[in-house]
Amino acid sequence: MFRPKVPTMPQPTGLVTPPAVVVEPTTVVQHTPAAPAPAPATATARPTVQLTPGAVIALVGSGTAVVLVVGAVLVSMLLAVAITGASLAICALVIRSLIGSESKHR
Repeated sequence: MFRPKVPTMPQPTGLVTPPAVVVEPTTVVQHTPAAPAPAPATATARPTVQLTPGAVIALVGSGTAVVLVVGAVLVSMLLAVAITGASLAICALVIRSLIGSESKHR
């Protein structure tokens, strides 16, 4: 049950022949290099992004608006958590005082 089973190599189903190697004579041809081709103009291939003063002001304004909105959301969430914690603490004090005063009167 706990003995490892070694897989056996399956037998080939058909005739397997090694690929034939064809040997062809090669000749070395020397030639003089031609004049180098001119470099392609890549500067005109991509359009350049030009920022106008109006676009810069719009980017700065939108970035400022995003920061202010995210900041306001985070501050309001923190304030909500603080108010919830304070109200729970007050409720706990009131309940504790009610339970304590009830046990003193009886």
